[in-house]
Amino acid sequence: MTDAWSERAKLYRTSKAHSEGADLDLVVEWAAGTNTALDVATGGGHVGRRLREAGLEVVTCDPSPGMAPDVICFAEDLPFADGSFDLAVTRVAAHHFADVGQAARELARVSRDRVIVVDTLYQGDDGEEAEALRDPSHVRNYSEAQWRGFFEGAGLTVDSISNGQLAMRRIALRGGLAA
Repeated sequence: MTDAWSERAKLYRTSKAHSEGADLDLVVEWAAGTNTALDVATGGGHVGRRLREAGLEVVTCDPSPGMAPDVICFAEDLPFADGSFDLAVTRVAAHHFADVGQAARELARVSRDRVIVVDTLYQGDDGEEAEALRDPSHVRNYSEAQWRGFFEGAGLTVDSISNGQLAMRRIALRGGLAA
């Protein structure tokens, strides 16, 4: 997978569909009040760029060296200490993760306050088949109920949903409860 993604890196960096959109604006809106962020599976770096423009300190990570992340790693195995960031975010990438439940647990682990996941929701077997044909690295999309299960298993509670996009806050933080 990593080599295929490196080959696609320029396309992701220059893709209008990935570099803008209401979902990207929503990520920035939901990040308000945070100072540090981890952009997981950064791809073309659009989330990191927009969060930096909003004044956050951002670290990007991706398993593909060609995407030029700050750190090369998979979402399921983030090499950061517990609570390293105010925010952990992934946008339009989770459908490529091998183990979404583990990735959700990792996002929750490295975040002190907030996790944001933006991805395509499951729309039936025909949609999954089409996605797999279009993109062989596609693993699967999940329903909102499945996502809620992943988040609950990671100690997250859904705080906001907009057009199928979900924002979560940790239920409990070391030393007290989240607001």
